[in-house]
Amino acid sequence: MRKLTLAAVLLGLAVVVLGAYVRLTAAGLGCPDWPGCYGHLSPLGAEQSVADGRVLPGTPLDVSKAWHEMIHRYAASTLVLLIVLITALAIASRHESATRSRYAIALFGIVVLQAALGMLTVTWQLEPLIVTLHLIFGLTTLGLLWWLWLSLRAEEAELAAPPRVDTPSAPWPRRLALVALACLAVQIALGGWTSSNYAAIACPDFPTCQGSFWPAMDYRDAFVLWRAPRIDYQGGVLANPARIAIHFTHRLGAFVTACALLAAALAVLSNRLLRSSRARRVAAICVLLALAAQLSIGISMVLRGFPLWLATAHNAGAALTLLALLALVHSLRRSPGGAPA
Repeated sequence: MRKLTLAAVLLGLAVVVLGAYVRLTAAGLGCPDWPGCYGHLSPLGAEQSVADGRVLPGTPLDVSKAWHEMIHRYAASTLVLLIVLITALAIASRHESATRSRYAIALFGIVVLQAALGMLTVTWQLEPLIVTLHLIFGLTTLGLLWWLWLSLRAEEAELAAPPRVDTPSAPWPRRLALVALACLAVQIALGGWTSSNYAAIACPDFPTCQGSFWPAMDYRDAFVLWRAPRIDYQGGVLANPARIAIHFTHRLGAFVTACALLAAALAVLSNRLLRSSRARRVAAICVLLALAAQLSIGISMVLRGFPLWLATAHNAGAALTLLALLALVHSLRRSPGGAPA
């Protein structure tokens, strides 16, 4: 089960990156129906229909974009099957651990919701709220899989090694890590809102935005969560001042989140008792490395004019930062018996 969960983690990371790539290549409506593509299982069938002179519903077929979208769907469908299998195994072994069955059932519920959001993303033509929720729950799925794997690994380690006395988990580093996790969750949501409203290029300079440290912004229109349904949001519908407000808020969120992550990691590394644990030390270092990489990618992305590969890497960096921080939180938690996990 642990190996299967690790495979699901890796596939989940790939699905997140593929989803970002689909978004960034404007292929979100490459197949305007769901779950197929113009009524076919693959773009090959749709392409053959065009060759036969049949008119396809929706937007004209762009084979390249259709393949981007369907590869993402194929990977996501495979991930769903893995999660179903993990859930079945967890329920079958619930007498060994009730915790793993609860995690797996939560995973199954979220992945069902995620599938529904994937359908609505297409059928509601990239409605920003739905696209943002799709990203949030995609990363939630990845985070739960990662947490389940960490828990399974800890269970196996406890069975393989005799009980030993470990250093207690200091409350403040753990609280800082939880605050950092909350900040990162909000920042991920802001990133999804920035992307779904096509606000990434609203500030083409750094550290200024539109040549100013406090540009003209329209906050009244920037964070309206729900707009008229059935509008094609491809390319966005907001005026530039509203997009600037979204992008600028995302930058401010990046600063706050970076400070929170830095504080949590340094609180562990500066504590002699906590850093004596290899798991905690490695997790804290990984948080610092992921943070440095993410900040470097974000700044380089702006300075280089938002190239596709850097924009995709920025989404991958967010996922890796989340995994590193979850590992740190997990290493600081206490088991039910009171011993550190």
